[in-house]
Amino acid sequence: MRDIIAGLLTGFLFGLGLCLSGMTKPAVIVGFLDVAGDWNPALVFVMAAGVTVTFLGYRLIVPKARPLWAPRFSLPTATAIDAPLLAGAAIFGVGWGLAGYCPGPAVVSLASGRVVVVLFVAAMAVGMILVRWMRGGGWASIRKPSLSQGSP
Repeated sequence: MRDIIAGLLTGFLFGLGLCLSGMTKPAVIVGFLDVAGDWNPALVFVMAAGVTVTFLGYRLIVPKARPLWAPRFSLPTATAIDAPLLAGAAIFGVGWGLAGYCPGPAVVSLASGRVVVVLFVAAMAVGMILVRWMRGGGWASIRKPSLSQGSP
């Protein structure tokens, strides 16, 4: 139950921060990306605040024995800059620039009920499912006979 409460509280705080900073408005994001036109620097300040909070969090909290409401820390272990990472970053960047949404603000913006946001989140979910399917072997993993069925 603590996990659910912690998730709800942090999700609410994150969503509130996105709304207050204007990051749920695609025009703000597109304005940031429009460096040759009417550039809007608001995203720089939001990113700087996020980097600062993350930096302090890693310095103050991670050295502790364990998190407050979890048995251990779940920190990323991957360090490789490889083709899947670069391809994913490129796809993310193009989608972000075209739609003006990234995953967090898009999910928060679902509360607006706007059709374009619902379509974006649905397309994002389909993309995530496809990537998992492709990493699992796609059709080949589905067509493989299991050992219990016997193989020729």
